[in-house]
Amino acid sequence: MKMSGGPNTVRIKIALLVIALAIGVGTLYYTNELVHDLQKRERQIVQFFAKGLEHVANSTDMNSDITFLLENIIKPIDFPVILTDSENRINMESPADIKNVKIDTTMPKEKLKVFLEDMVKEMDATNNPILVKYITETADTLILTKIHYGDSELITKLKYFPYVQIIIAAIFIVTGYIGFSQIKRSEQSNIWVGMAKETAHQFGTPLSSLMGWIELLKMDYNDPVKVQDITEEIENDVEKLNKITNRFSKIGSKPELTEQNLHEVTTQITEYFTRRLPQSGKKVTLELTGSTEAAAKINKDLFIWVLENLIKNSLDAIEQPNGKIRISIEDHKHEVIIEVSDNGKGIGLKNRQDVFRPGYSTKRRGWGLGLSLAKRIIEVYHKGKILVKFSAPGEGTVFRIVLKK
Repeated sequence: MKMSGGPNTVRIKIALLVIALAIGVGTLYYTNELVHDLQKRERQIVQFFAKGLEHVANSTDMNSDITFLLENIIKPIDFPVILTDSENRINMESPADIKNVKIDTTMPKEKLKVFLEDMVKEMDATNNPILVKYITETADTLILTKIHYGDSELITKLKYFPYVQIIIAAIFIVTGYIGFSQIKRSEQSNIWVGMAKETAHQFGTPLSSLMGWIELLKMDYNDPVKVQDITEEIENDVEKLNKITNRFSKIGSKPELTEQNLHEVTTQITEYFTRRLPQSGKKVTLELTGSTEAAAKINKDLFIWVLENLIKNSLDAIEQPNGKIRISIEDHKHEVIIEVSDNGKGIGLKNRQDVFRPGYSTKRRGWGLGLSLAKRIIEVYHKGKILVKFSAPGEGTVFRIVLKK
């Protein structure tokens, strides 16, 4: 049997994957642009710092300029900075030349020097050093200091942020895929279990009826009139079994739709059930009302299957002595509305959406798939709608079918 939803499931998975990749790539691009802008801003700060040092070196009022430099430029710097001479040599005796660098104070001086030199190389690999120049009286330019700087903690975090997001997105995709697959497997299992129950449920009514007719035939085999009547009913039930077989064979294939008088089609169903209601052991009346002229394009066998499922559902739901099932047909300009109502036990609000889910059932037998098949037949094959119009515990249920003309 070919079940619906396979291609849609694949499309959903592909769509989720594409969306996740788009989010990851978009985040990576945006974060890289943000990191680039912050690096540009930090370079401007270091350049400002270098200009300040140059100004101090070339100024006559050294004290005021150094105070300005310390208070307004050096203090706000929150990224690692190391000052060296023109040959990249570090003055280990000047702590002011090293800023925002995490140093192990217990490290020997020689190891500390090697550590700082390696850090300078790493800084230069990321950012070109800024040169502090001094202009001599003869207009010559000397390099007083090189300012080596690295990325701030914020930039470092931003660099790794997109990769963290991509990892999280990957975990989400894998988890979602596994969960989605588990749900799919569970639904498939429910469908097969439901189909087995539904098959038994469908064959149950005509088989029970046949057994009853056979017993009557044994009792009245000498009465030609009764034998003739019983034989006709047996033929009807055998024909019913044949129709059930044809219905199952049509699931998964495109059925042929023809214009049918819905009142006539529904009358066949109500007459069939009316003759067999006494065998159910329940006192139930089955009533058909509404338009006798309403017509729509349907597949007769499959549409009868839907109505039979709804009627059987109503019969199972009726627990009181005097049950009533009513089928009404409303003929509108662009659509036909068929409603099947009963005075059974009803459906709770939280379970209304679940009644059409494959495998859902409140009983030990049957209805694991009946309403799910009814929904597929009406909505997929007939392009109509089927829904629970009303239901309340203790008050009954009304199912509505809407078919376009």
